[in-house]
Formats: sequence, structure tokens, C-alpha cells
Amino acid sequence: MKQKIKARFNLSKFVFCILITEGAGVIGSIATFSSVKTWYLTDLIKPSFNPPSWIFGPVWTLLFFLIGTALYLVWTKKNNLFWFWVQLFLNILWSFLFFGLHSPLFALFEIVLLWFAILITIIKFWSFNKNAGILLLPYLAWVSFASFLNFSIARLN
Repeated sequence: MKQKIKARFNLSKFVFCILITEGAGVIGSIATFSSVKTWYLTDLIKPSFNPPSWIFGPVWTLLFFLIGTALYLVWTKKNNLFWFWVQLFLNILWSFLFFGLHSPLFALFEIVLLWFAILITIIKFWSFNKNAGILLLPYLAWVSFASFLNFSIARLN
């Protein structure tokens, strides 16, 4: 009978994975902070379902934690992380397009690419570790909502 070897938890690698993803959030927030209290609040027409500004920070902090945890679960499997890095880069880029360039339209085109990159990442992660794929589902759900919100803002402005 084949004996299943249980992987040991590696705290330093886990913390590193969380720091990578939370760091992506910090990088993206550079563009966000410069516009969120001015352009975003005062110059844009937003749909009625636009969440209050304070919700985005806690939601993204939790999502980046889940993304980092998923990364840890698959990184221990030594798989190809190409699509993970693509989606993380696109995540950061969206903030610079939307908030930095004040371009909801460019951001809309980019968030569609982000959505597909997340979906591909989920599929790849799921094939290595089902839990890693599951951890990314809230991220896809939030980006789905954000895509519709981005579309609505681009349409209204």
C-alpha cells in the first residue's frame, strides 16, 4: 500500500507568500491613494450600487491573504506559476490605469484580461491543489463585481 506523505508547514515560506501578495496590494495602492479622496470621490459619476470607499481596503487585504495562502499551497508543489504572476501584475496594473491615469475605459479593457488570468490561475492551481483553487474563488467573484462596477463607471463617465 502506498503511504501518503503529509507536507510540513513552512512558516517562513507562508509569510513570504503573504508578503508577496499583500505587497502587490501596497504597490497598487500607490496609484489609488493619490486619487481616491479627490478624483474618485468628486469627479466621477458612480452607480447606485457603488460600495462605500472604506470597504475596499479590508476586502483587498483579505483577498490578498487568500491569494497568498493559495500561492503557498501550490508553490510547495513546485508547479509553473506563470499565470499567477500574470494575474498579480494585471491586478497592480489595473490600479494604475483606473486611479493613476484616471481612465476607467483603459481599466475596463484591462480588468477583462485580469478576470481571464485569474480564471486560468484557478484552473492551474486546482489541478495541483483543490484548496488553492477554492481559495481564489472569492477573488474571482470580487473581480467579477469590480468588472461590472468598472463598466458602469466607464459608461456613466
